[in-house]
Amino acid sequence: MSEPQVKTEEKKQHFDDIYVAETPVPFKKRIIDALDYISDDFNRQTFDRLILPWAQQQADAGKTLNYVDLCCCFGNTTMATVHGMDVEAIRANWADEQACKTVAAPRRLPIKTTGIDISGNALAYGKSAGLFDQTFEADLNEADADTRNAIEQSMEEADIVISTASLVYLDPPAIESLVDAFARGKGEGYMLVNFLNPFALEKADATKRLLLNRLDFVGSTATRHRRLSPLEQENYPGEEWALLEIWVLRRRG
Repeated sequence: MSEPQVKTEEKKQHFDDIYVAETPVPFKKRIIDALDYISDDFNRQTFDRLILPWAQQQADAGKTLNYVDLCCCFGNTTMATVHGMDVEAIRANWADEQACKTVAAPRRLPIKTTGIDISGNALAYGKSAGLFDQTFEADLNEADADTRNAIEQSMEEADIVISTASLVYLDPPAIESLVDAFARGKGEGYMLVNFLNPFALEKADATKRLLLNRLDFVGSTATRHRRLSPLEQENYPGEEWALLEIWVLRRRG
C-alpha cells in the first residue's frame, strides 16, 4: 500500500517525514516493520487472481501494457503486483540504503509503468530503482491544468491502474476526474483500489458509489492492512488493526 504524503483526517497517523525521505528504508522500518504492514501480500494475491490472467493473455499476444500506480509513494505495491514480490521480499529489498537501490525481482510482464505521487523524493527513488518508467509529481487535489491534463491522459491510456490505501487522501473532485479519465479509455482495462477501515468511512462509501457508476465490479478481498499506530489506537479505542477492502473493477465496453 502505498500511503502518499498528502493531507489526511486528523485521526489517521501522518507519516510526512517518511514520505519525503530519499529512500524507502524509513518506510520499511517504521511502517512495514513497526506496524506489521501486510497488505501488499493481499494486493498481490488479488491482482494475481483477478487481473494477472488477462494481463498474461495480452502479453502472450505481444502487447505491452500501460500501468499506473496512483499515489505510489516508494512503489511497494508495484513491487508486489508487477514484480510478484511478497512483503518479506520487499522487506529484504529495502533492508538498507544499498539493498534498496535496485529491485530484487524482474517484472513479470512486458509493461510500461507510471508512478504518480506528491513526493518528488519517492518518485526519484522509484525511477532510479527501475520501478517506474515515467513519473508525475503532483498534489492531485490542487494540480495545475497542464499537470492535471497529463495525468488524466496517462489514466485514460492505462490498461491497469492501482491505487492502494490512497483514495482516502484525495478530495472527491480529484477522485472523480481521475476515475472519469480511466473510464473513458478505450479497450479492456482494470483498476485495483483499496478502502481502509476505520478511516473516513463516509468518504469510502461515496467513492464506492462513484466507482460503481463508472466501472464494472469484478471482485473483492477483505483483509488486514497494518496495525494501528499508538495515536490511532487512542483515536479508535478497542481497535488494533487497520483493515482493508480490495476492489477490482473493469472499464466498461
